[in-house]
Amino acid sequence: MESFSSKDMAMQAQKKILSHMANKSMVNMFIDDNSSEIMDELYRVSKEYTGNRTEAQKVIKDMIKIAVKIGVLFRHNRFNAGELGLAQDFKKKLHQGAMTAISFHEVEFTFDKTVMSEILTGCRDLLLKLVNTHLTAKSHGRINHVFNHYADPELLTKLYDPDGPFRPNLIKICNGLNKLVEEGTI
Repeated sequence: MESFSSKDMAMQAQKKILSHMANKSMVNMFIDDNSSEIMDELYRVSKEYTGNRTEAQKVIKDMIKIAVKIGVLFRHNRFNAGELGLAQDFKKKLHQGAMTAISFHEVEFTFDKTVMSEILTGCRDLLLKLVNTHLTAKSHGRINHVFNHYADPELLTKLYDPDGPFRPNLIKICNGLNKLVEEGTI
């Protein structure tokens, strides 16, 4: 028996089209203004840290593509009960990461690059498990690219340097994270 499903085909087409259209105007359609502002700050940090505009754009573009694809999967109810449990674990870990990032910013001399890096790699691992059977190896590579980039202890150390050039970016990132936490988004 042939296993054809127009619903599956529509979802595949949607994921493919949206992944090719991941630009600023598409971000606004799928990602709220606050999250978009956080991403803008993350882009600025990445650009300055790497000294490479193209690499910074690629990291953010990968982040957007992954967010959009996961959104499509949720909208089409593609996750089973076990995967929905992983999604909850991911959300909890992301919330923990946001609270830790904010705390490290607000309480002087508490920043620990190892703790922050471990939380981010934990988020990466949960997300990879969640999408394991739903997304391609290329998408898994995008997830690794994003989380490995921001979990880099050297980048984190520079970001949290109280006298460093990223201080204004960190303030905006943490203000945005605070809003997301207050709204219950993360």
